[in-house]
Amino acid sequence: MNRISAFASPLLLGFEEMERMIDKISRSGDGYPPYNVERIIEEGTVSLRITLAVAGFTDEDLEVLVENNQLIIRGRQEQDTGRDFLHRGIAARQFQKSFVLADGIEVGEAVLKNGLLAIDLTRPEPKVAARKIRISQID
Repeated sequence: MNRISAFASPLLLGFEEMERMIDKISRSGDGYPPYNVERIIEEGTVSLRITLAVAGFTDEDLEVLVENNQLIIRGRQEQDTGRDFLHRGIAARQFQKSFVLADGIEVGEAVLKNGLLAIDLTRPEPKVAARKIRISQID
């Protein structure tokens, strides 16, 4: 089955990589761990914060990476064989959550507190750049 792409327009040039990223994101549907993305406005500056619910994970169990314009968060817990659970409702499985970052997004600090991993993102004000292209005439 052929899929019609929003980037198929001849007026959109050089967006193939973005199309691949959107396609990759649309195929990943795992909702674990749950997360929030919030916009924070302080003193006229807008930033983002991603918060993941990672109950039972320690900072040694978590890894936060930035790779190829992607924020990747991984969690892996060691199996606790010294405990005998009658019911285990708190998930202890490994996970990987990826977020695609726009150009210019900077990843700040990551803080683990009360079972929540918060990662701050900032975007510096874009510089408006315009330049005139000289037109040459060929005789």
